[in-house]
Amino acid sequence: MPALTPTELAERLGSGLLSFPVTHFTRDLAFDEPAYRENILRLGTYEVAGLFAAGGTGEFFSLTPKEVASVVRAATGSAPKGTPVLAPAGYGTAQAVEMARDAEAAGADGLLLFPPYLTEASPDGLSSYVRAVCESTSLGVVLYSRANAVYTSETVATLADACPNLIGFKDGVGDLEAITRIHSRLGDRLVYIGGLPTAETFALPYLELGVTTYSSAIFNFLPEFALAFYNAVRAGDRTKVRRLLDDVVLPYTAIRDRKAGYAVSIVKAGMNLVGRPAGPVRPPLTDLDDAENALLVDVVETSRTATI
Repeated sequence: MPALTPTELAERLGSGLLSFPVTHFTRDLAFDEPAYRENILRLGTYEVAGLFAAGGTGEFFSLTPKEVASVVRAATGSAPKGTPVLAPAGYGTAQAVEMARDAEAAGADGLLLFPPYLTEASPDGLSSYVRAVCESTSLGVVLYSRANAVYTSETVATLADACPNLIGFKDGVGDLEAITRIHSRLGDRLVYIGGLPTAETFALPYLELGVTTYSSAIFNFLPEFALAFYNAVRAGDRTKVRRLLDDVVLPYTAIRDRKAGYAVSIVKAGMNLVGRPAGPVRPPLTDLDDAENALLVDVVETSRTATI
């Protein structure tokens, strides 16, 4: 059994910033488990509400099922006691169910359910996909609404009634009206997580809609800045939030937007710049070039004094 019940996990996730660690690779693109374990231990020393192993920032899409299992076990074996670890599940329904069961066996505290691979699906089909995963495990499940799996308020409400261990809704779309409808309909039944790339950009308006936390990729290499930003959001310090956006986050997103896939690549580049290399990204992603790395150096340097 997981250390936390689904209800306890939901309360924990909604109480603080969420970390989505990168997955470390060697130069030949193999999983670098020792480096990954060291990083999980480091991130867990900060005040985070949960670690999401092999998530989007962790290149879930590039990992084999066997590698996902290895990453999840490395995370659960290295995270400090009391730090929840959530594992990924996704692709086809049968694969997602298998991943969910393996994650529970590995000691994960919960699941982040990614969209099914490639194919579009009707609301009924997506509902069946989620139900199958929830019914296959006792772990708390966070639903990721993004790309080809965008869940309506009606579908989410039906799933929340049918699946007691569905505990969270992560938004990767940015449809504020849809979030408003879901929160109005379900209230505190779910924990709501901001999941757009560089979620700091949307953190303040999302908080007004009941989205109390978000997944921070920047936390990988600028943990102090990420926590200071989150605390300013939760305190409602709009002046500080806007200053940090102007000084650090928006220049960061300007680099991120230069090429598709850079939302992950820029994080690994940041890790290299702060002396905690995590290796290259796997194709089809590409690494930042020298000029882009130079721009990121300026962002990192600014971040070190921006929160004072």
